[in-house]
Amino acid sequence: MNAPDIAASLEAQFGPRIKSKKLDAIDPFVVVDPADLVEVCRFLRDDPRLQFDLLNCISGVDYLELDPKKAPKAGYEPHLEVVYHLSSFPHKHRFVVKLILPRWKENKAGDMPVVPSVTSQWAAADWHEREVYDLSGVWFDGHPDLRRILLSEDWAGHPLRKDYEFPLEYHGIRGR
Repeated sequence: MNAPDIAASLEAQFGPRIKSKKLDAIDPFVVVDPADLVEVCRFLRDDPRLQFDLLNCISGVDYLELDPKKAPKAGYEPHLEVVYHLSSFPHKHRFVVKLILPRWKENKAGDMPVVPSVTSQWAAADWHEREVYDLSGVWFDGHPDLRRILLSEDWAGHPLRKDYEFPLEYHGIRGR
């Protein structure tokens, strides 16, 4: 099944809950709200025409332009995206689902945006969600063991956020 057919199946099943799509991208995708994520993922995994049985990765992307001169020309409001890359072994097709989130929950700096966990759909989501939580600062509600995976538990902040300031020192050890 090609990307337009996959998107058409999603639109037939979910109607306006598919917020947008871009099918001519290198990795064709649809955008859904976090509240619809688990249901959309279940459909993508279980529908016999689709059978997305592999979650390749989950990525957190920070869209923030720090240069005030460039910000008006950036073409987007600051936000985070959580990107799910899926594959089907039986059908040999790939597809992407995206969530577009505010950088902070209710625009309160330091409060992470919340997304439902898809560990109930794909066991591999366990590690991927922990990585996005650790590095990008997105909370995965319902995750069985959400904690840092690459950084120490006492690390402050999320280093893949564009406004992250690397500490000069950690436990008495100075960086460069």
